[in-house]
Amino acid sequence: MTEFSSGESHVLVLQGGGALGSYQAGIYETLAAEAIAPDWVAGISIGAINAALIAGNSPERRVERLKAFWEQVSSGVMGSPWFPGEQARAAFNEASANWIATVGVPGFFKPRFPPATLYPPGAPEALSYYDTAPLKATLERLVDFDLINEGRTRLSIGAVNVRTGNFVYFDNRCDRITAEHIMASGALPPGFPPVTIDGEQYWDGGIVSNTPLQYILDEERTRDLVVYQVDLFAARGPMPRTLIESAEREKDIRFSSRTRLNTDKNLEARRAKAAFRRLAEKLPPELMSDEDVAYLRQVTHANFTTVMQLIYRRKAYEGNSKDYEFSRATMLEHWAAGAGDMRRSLRSPAWCDRVHDETGVAVFDLTRDARD
Repeated sequence: MTEFSSGESHVLVLQGGGALGSYQAGIYETLAAEAIAPDWVAGISIGAINAALIAGNSPERRVERLKAFWEQVSSGVMGSPWFPGEQARAAFNEASANWIATVGVPGFFKPRFPPATLYPPGAPEALSYYDTAPLKATLERLVDFDLINEGRTRLSIGAVNVRTGNFVYFDNRCDRITAEHIMASGALPPGFPPVTIDGEQYWDGGIVSNTPLQYILDEERTRDLVVYQVDLFAARGPMPRTLIESAEREKDIRFSSRTRLNTDKNLEARRAKAAFRRLAEKLPPELMSDEDVAYLRQVTHANFTTVMQLIYRRKAYEGNSKDYEFSRATMLEHWAAGAGDMRRSLRSPAWCDRVHDETGVAVFDLTRDARD
């Protein structure tokens, strides 16, 4: 067993999930309060927007800019639930979501007028119910894209090419990031239109994969990593009882993170690497200079990966519209839940006393018992 190094690279991984994304903002607020600054932020959909707000501002302004964004997009429904109790709250949330679907979200999207069905096939306006021009203006106001492209904090965002169906990551290590890249990652059809970048059109990366974790693990094979994986849909959940609950459960499963699958694959790859390193020690001296052996020794370098998994767990009154229910009351609840989950996880003895084991991978889900 090996103690964790203070030289680890900290990575914040943000899943897509629309209105649930204020949970991620609460997570970051606690990280900032604990003076934990991510070296690398990766996101998809709303996670890409939060990631841009973090990487595109100086550390002392990040929480302020996250608050400015989430206060703006939640300003369309400023009221509070009319009566106490889960049934009243469920009715309030549903009414709020219906209002948002009708009039849009301030600084994010607005209904297309004339509607998409009145445009001829092939027209850009014929491909979506909403216009996301307000989001472009919001991003350009709240995000310093010159700072992003200086590369002080690495930023990676996922999208899918509409024409080829291939998943693509835009990364400020090799791409010049603009507002269009962030919008492409969150262009979920048929609500939002595809975004054109360098002659290709892109949709929301969550169509293919709703978490950038595998990209992180594939990209970094030498430095030790501490990954804060923030998921907005829980893979686990109760058996649905109604059509509405069935729709919600299907959405949770479809968009929940593949963290466990990625971790299992990573463990198997690390076992293979460890086996080769042991084998290399047994090779005769004349084989040590072989090109194939030299290459395998290079790519099987051991690095440690620690994943803290933080998952937003639904409340009983939330339904299938939870990812587009942008009321101020719900936004504040999600934010507080993220901040609280992060505090509890950082203070957990399991986290504070963690050590490396021989597999090189450790996964912590430190809020599950309290919720499940």
